[in-house]
Amino acid sequence: MIDLHCHILDAIDDGARDADDSVAMARQAEADGIEAICATPHIRHDHDVRIEELAGRVRGLNERLERELVAVRILQGGEVAETALEGLGEEELERVALGSGRWVLLEPAPGPLGESLLRRVGQLAERGYGTIVAHPERHLSADMFERMTALVAEGALIQATADFFLRENMAKGMLAMAEKGLVHVLSSDAHTVLGGRPVRISSALERLREVGLLAPHMEWIAETAPSAIVNGDPLEVPFAPRI
Repeated sequence: MIDLHCHILDAIDDGARDADDSVAMARQAEADGIEAICATPHIRHDHDVRIEELAGRVRGLNERLERELVAVRILQGGEVAETALEGLGEEELERVALGSGRWVLLEPAPGPLGESLLRRVGQLAERGYGTIVAHPERHLSADMFERMTALVAEGALIQATADFFLRENMAKGMLAMAEKGLVHVLSSDAHTVLGGRPVRISSALERLREVGLLAPHMEWIAETAPSAIVNGDPLEVPFAPRI
């Protein structure tokens, strides 16, 4: 498995507190069967993330994990805020794309999913990138599913937060989203082992197996799509939204 959204780089945003925390997150991932993690620090105005330093930070963490005998590989990436996208040059955008692929993890602006997000998906396509919409389940509105469907029609993929499928107060809504065909990949969006969401995906994948529309496509969701995203391989979605 590949975790496409994780704040595992230490002391760079609101993620891992220090290098030991980063290693502990990787060990948590390894225990869950996750083999690779995209390090996705926040690329937005309230975090001083220096994009030109990301490759070195990822390389350093991989070297530490190798010394610690942790069998998890860290890939470069970023969680790009919708409001920060236009300010990124071509080289910067390439550096925050997930893995060595041509997909960008895009964080919606606060509030309901808006027309501006739809425009950003189109802008990324014009620049040669696909869009993965980060955790849209946090952007509630009466027409959320319709807004998500419009994003998918524009070519975007939907990333859902794995842990939310296991929380009693959120599972019903997350499964409803899945039943509409509005989940393409699961990610941990973990920030630390000291609390909050764990670096864990497998349990949520088991919940998705209960969803009739997605059950035949679990290999695509769990393995095919994440691998294609980080490798830049062709990717065709085998199911469509139903609303």
